Amino acid sequence: MNQASIFVPSHTLYKKSVITDMEVLQAIDRNKLPKHIAVIMDGNGRWAKERGEDRVYGHHEGVLSVREMVNTCAELGIPYLTLYAFSTENWNRPKEEVNALMELLVNTIRKEVDELKQNNVRMHVIGDFESLPEICQKELNEAKEITAMNTGLNLILALSYSSQWEITEAARKIAMDAVAGKIKPEDINDGLFHQYLNTAAFPDPELMIRTSGEHRISNFLLYQLAYAELYFSPVHWPAFRKQHLYEALLNYQQRERRFGKTSEQIQTNTPQHV
Repeated sequence: MNQASIFVPSHTLYKKSVITDMEVLQAIDRNKLPKHIAVIMDGNGRWAKERGEDRVYGHHEGVLSVREMVNTCAELGIPYLTLYAFSTENWNRPKEEVNALMELLVNTIRKEVDELKQNNVRMHVIGDFESLPEICQKELNEAKEITAMNTGLNLILALSYSSQWEITEAARKIAMDAVAGKIKPEDINDGLFHQYLNTAAFPDPELMIRTSGEHRISNFLLYQLAYAELYFSPVHWPAFRKQHLYEALLNYQQRERRFGKTSEQIQTNTPQHV
């Protein structure tokens, strides 16, 4: 397998007839798992269209993939999972689809929150929370409260989220605090800026997965993905299952994360000037 590749068709990587899911799982090094995985869940509409159904059907089926992704990350012991559930740009979709998505969000949270609590999953939300319908805000706040004491997987839903909006909001708040004398311009650095982001409480993602074959980040965690490994799967989100996540993790573990250093520095762990 080409280790430099970030597009790995699942049908060419591990053929189900030759290697089982369990064998793929056993090949994963549990000591080298990413602490934070971010996912752009793409392809619901196209998956549905291929089956002669409307887009909303694809969104409903995509919930099954969300459940499997959450359960698998929890089983593997991955601490953070961020799902790009609804972007700021998604408000521009047909009104009927947007309304259906909001209804699906509410119904899904109601159905899943008890299982999240039982499975020790804590839910968080990032994005322009106030722009969501009141019923969505209510259900999300209740779910956050119900799971607040959980200590396992942190499930972060990006809702009405735009990275450009987030960065702009952070800059605005920093400017306001500077004017108020709470901070000085010379205090502003990467660490301080990070404190003003929606994701201040979480580590930056180490692996970003996008499904459905698109090769874009689409206004998702632009600041936080600076050193993330990017993995693009051709599988539409409603068809994305645990074996596809395993493949992404195996691909991730074959990459060399240098952070500006040389391969020799990484391998020998010997400090050098670069």
